[in-house]
Amino acid sequence: MDTLRVKNWLDARDIQLPDAAWVQMAQFQSLVLTANQTMNLTAITSDEDFAIKHFIDSLSLLPLLPPPQAGRNWTLLDVGTGAGFPGVPLKIARVDLDVTLLDATRKRLDFLQIALEKLGLAAQCLHARAEELPRLQPRLTFDLVTARAVARLDKLIGYTLPLVAPGGYFFAMKGPDVSQEMEEARPTLKKHRATIEKSVVVALAPGMTHTIIVIRKAA
Repeated sequence: MDTLRVKNWLDARDIQLPDAAWVQMAQFQSLVLTANQTMNLTAITSDEDFAIKHFIDSLSLLPLLPPPQAGRNWTLLDVGTGAGFPGVPLKIARVDLDVTLLDATRKRLDFLQIALEKLGLAAQCLHARAEELPRLQPRLTFDLVTARAVARLDKLIGYTLPLVAPGGYFFAMKGPDVSQEMEEARPTLKKHRATIEKSVVVALAPGMTHTIIVIRKAA
């Protein structure tokens, strides 16, 4: 693991992780890459790319999440988690988060369940498609929902906003140019009583950015 690259990125933003987090992230990368030899988890395999496109990308959400609150664990759903990003790094960094990893592929979730046990992390794995979940579990909602570029924004918020609790947030992790998608999404946002609070362009590395669109559902 390219620990120094991740640490420098976090240090520049005054973000501190517990010591145990670095051990867990290195172990998680090893588990992902080992499993990747026999199943399709990720096309990202070099230490540098893994640090930027998986760990830094995932941890870029940290400044936008609500802070830890005594006596409360924020619930977070990671839609289309794939190899566990951003959900697993967020759980490593913020043990107070009550994380659920959602994916439509059972093999990925089987891997993640084993990985979580080896890492000593308590998180849930849920096998379903996001668009089907409200029908399967109509009362299931979360304070926070994340998704990494799994569909265009209007379609994505149609899937995810029914899963966001009133007053909760959806964080859409997209590419650098999202202005047209944001405009197209306005009718769907209105339908679900949600608004775009802000969009944040994040520099992951020199010449590489992504945008996090912060959407709040009406209370």
